[in-house]
Amino acid sequence: MADNELVAFRKRWKEELELKKEHQQLVCVPPLSRDALSPLRPEESEKGRVGEVEQSEDQPEYVSIARGLLNGRTSPLLDRIQEEKTRRKRQYNSINTACNTILQQDYPLKKVTKNEKLVDQFIQDLNEVNDIPFFDIELPYELALKIFQYLTCAELGRCAQVSQAWRVLAEDDGLWFKMCTREGYHQNASMSDSPCWKSTLRDCRFSAKAVRTNWKSRVGSISQLQFELGKVLCDVSTCDKFVLAGYTSGDVRLWDTLHWDSTASYLKTNGLSGNSDPRPFVTHVQVNNTVAAAAYEDGCVDLWSTETGGEPIQHYQSPGAIQVMALSPDSPVLGSVTGPNIRLDHVEGLVLVPGRGSEHPLAALRAGESVYLLDPREEKPWTIHSVYGHPVTCLDTSDCHVAFGVKRAGWAMHDGGNKIHVCSLETGKPVVCVGGSPGDFTCINLKDAPPHLLVCGNKDRRVRVFDLRTASSVASLYAHHLGVTAVQADDWKIVSGGGEGLVCVWELRMRAKLWEMHNRHPVRHVRFNTSTLVTANIPDDKSPRGACITDDDLTAHRRHRGVICHYDFSEDASSQDHVLAICRSDYIESHGYNYNIGLVVPYDRLAGSHPSH
Repeated sequence: MADNELVAFRKRWKEELELKKEHQQLVCVPPLSRDALSPLRPEESEKGRVGEVEQSEDQPEYVSIARGLLNGRTSPLLDRIQEEKTRRKRQYNSINTACNTILQQDYPLKKVTKNEKLVDQFIQDLNEVNDIPFFDIELPYELALKIFQYLTCAELGRCAQVSQAWRVLAEDDGLWFKMCTREGYHQNASMSDSPCWKSTLRDCRFSAKAVRTNWKSRVGSISQLQFELGKVLCDVSTCDKFVLAGYTSGDVRLWDTLHWDSTASYLKTNGLSGNSDPRPFVTHVQVNNTVAAAAYEDGCVDLWSTETGGEPIQHYQSPGAIQVMALSPDSPVLGSVTGPNIRLDHVEGLVLVPGRGSEHPLAALRAGESVYLLDPREEKPWTIHSVYGHPVTCLDTSDCHVAFGVKRAGWAMHDGGNKIHVCSLETGKPVVCVGGSPGDFTCINLKDAPPHLLVCGNKDRRVRVFDLRTASSVASLYAHHLGVTAVQADDWKIVSGGGEGLVCVWELRMRAKLWEMHNRHPVRHVRFNTSTLVTANIPDDKSPRGACITDDDLTAHRRHRGVICHYDFSEDASSQDHVLAICRSDYIESHGYNYNIGLVVPYDRLAGSHPSH
């Protein structure tokens, strides 16, 4: 259809509609029902609604309220939508009238057929549908929000550009609050904690992106947590912001890395261990958000509150030396094991299953060649693995699975090497078996690894990543020449520690090493969260030569002590806090000589104060 014919058709159709309207005003039409109004055009449906309102004047008030809800009349956007609709119709009519006037002068009118009337009416109906979204009128505001809550951030941004009505819906603060908590930000926050949750989510995303960039570039502050100058580090445990360390002097130190409150960081020992001379070594420490625990070589166990510190809140004496101790990460449940108490000759590893709470804790235990599940509701331990001649070397659990490494010896080495078995905590049945390395598996990370992945370290110097769905190897990283001693992973990186003292950070997708740090002693503890990393280099020799505090050679003494490093990647790179203490020290500080480096020597200072020299 040519343009002049379409314009002529629209003008004739407009005249027919005006004649029809004048005829309908003279004839009284009874009010139509809802079913009869639904297929009509917008002009006819408006008249039907007016008749329906007049008919409902004699009915109770709750009937009219219910009909208003069905028609979307309670929506706060209804008046704004109606004004926008009227404005666009006036604008469309003015433009159409101007075009008709111009085209009428140039082209004569032609006869309009019935098919051309239907096409023009169809175009007009489509224009009205595109102008006003249908559910803004037909649905209440709350139901429209229910639809929008299934959209992503990008989809909400696109919807906000459709119309003013959609923009009000897409920028509702309740939608962005749910999206912020769904992505893991401000989990314990309430709706009133932020005036604009959309801006809060944007800031959280920018901060997470900056932290990830700092992780990859090793940008941030590095602090060494030192307490006992004269003793050797024995064990370290971390949980979120808390770092707990035990020393050969019998002292226990707790750091709050979020607030760095030094007054509450010293934990007093019990009277029995404090009065003995010499004091017993600290053999094991464990900490979570509420409780800190320490076990001594004489069998004593102390528990402190992380909020108050000071004196122990609980103390008990074990009949023998504590061989292993574990603390639940999400509840104040402590497990300590000795051979006679659980009727086993030798206990090597204990892990409490996360997510079980304090009412029904569940522990996974490895002892020699067997793996057990300990449930306080059961009378006897539940054996899930026991094979003679195949000792268990490492153990870790998630909320639904337990993974353990099995060493094969003798003729069994020809069956494929050492393996990692994964069993279900509900049934105790094997789920998958991965591995096949000639070296012993030394560490497993199943709890923090991405879904369906398992990260482990081996004595053959490699860090391996397995896909539990296909029982295949995803990555094999050559990491540490003295074997891997600690490992942890998340959705994009792996942090591993080795016996030679190296801490390596790997990019999981690229299988590439980002950076590494070195200290003298083996890395026995690695723990990180979104923005911080804590590593502990613990010496194997707890009584080295020259470890007495009265020795003059403090430099040689420091080499045998061990070190705890705290990395904070959320710090601003432009500040001076990310510079190591060794680079900021001068000769008047006592620890400056421990590095064998003096940035300012006494002669230089004297020369500066006395120009004649």
